[in-house]
Amino acid sequence: MASKRTTAVPEVALRSGNARPMPAVGMGTAAIPPAPEATKDAVLAAIEVGYRHFDTAALYGTEKPLGEAVAEAARRGLVASREEVFVTSKLWCTQCHPDLVLPALRQTLQNLQMEYVDLYLIHWPVALKPGPITFPAKREDAVPLDIGGVWRAMEECQRLGLAKAIGASNFTTKHLDKLLAVAKIPPAVNQVELNPVWQQRTLRDYCAEKGILVAAYSPLGGQNLDGTGNAVMASEVLAGIAKARGKTVAQVSLRWIYEQGVTSIAKSYNVERLKQNLEIFDWELTDEDQLKISQIQQKKVVKGIDLFSREGEFTSVDTADLDVVE
Repeated sequence: MASKRTTAVPEVALRSGNARPMPAVGMGTAAIPPAPEATKDAVLAAIEVGYRHFDTAALYGTEKPLGEAVAEAARRGLVASREEVFVTSKLWCTQCHPDLVLPALRQTLQNLQMEYVDLYLIHWPVALKPGPITFPAKREDAVPLDIGGVWRAMEECQRLGLAKAIGASNFTTKHLDKLLAVAKIPPAVNQVELNPVWQQRTLRDYCAEKGILVAAYSPLGGQNLDGTGNAVMASEVLAGIAKARGKTVAQVSLRWIYEQGVTSIAKSYNVERLKQNLEIFDWELTDEDQLKISQIQQKKVVKGIDLFSREGEFTSVDTADLDVVE
């Protein structure tokens, strides 16, 4: 018998694929540098407080500890079975080639010790020469992306039942136009950087029209790669709303995202913050709060060029194709 959770998390049905509904807030596992043991313990703690959606990727090196944690949670009765958990993983750029998609997913499933993922995403609309995963990548290793061939292979993953649903990450409307032009199975999800400081209004409208669910990574702002801090946590507007409502800035940001019809992937390995990040479903932002948030100056943190080292030259791709700002 599975134990009672502290917080029941609302779920959102996907419009494409055969996945169970996606919990509205999930836990991210992108740790730099990777911390496998910490990941396993944090996932177990997250399951105990009510999380049922976990986000990983080939790049993160956290698939194995995530799988171990879910298996242990089932053994301990924290969940009735693996089916209670929604797991997302992602195809890295070195495997963004038609013949490498299925082997990449099989490797992910082996790492997770699972028979399927609930959602499998193309991590970036970028292809790199096949080889080991390295980050950052060499500029000369960027090659043209065969989106038609790669998406057909993603569709095959779904047809085989290895992924219950398929989708994209870091795709702009321009990238999605190209994908939808060749898709027999439309993407269920587009996971992108999204928070009150990068609101993605154009992309959200586009995805709503096309029936694609938007999922937010860096919902709490993430950390700027140049070390200039976190614009969400430093926002005076959000701090003012949080103080007035007796909430944290993180809770205000996550609540705002939820009210936009977007799901969140929040990365924290701290149990108290994990709990707080779920305490957003029994209150609402006011119209005045919404108006203030809509006027926050916008700033994107994660850019396609950040995948690459600063040295070297792009020899076979147009850098405009790497641009994920719109």
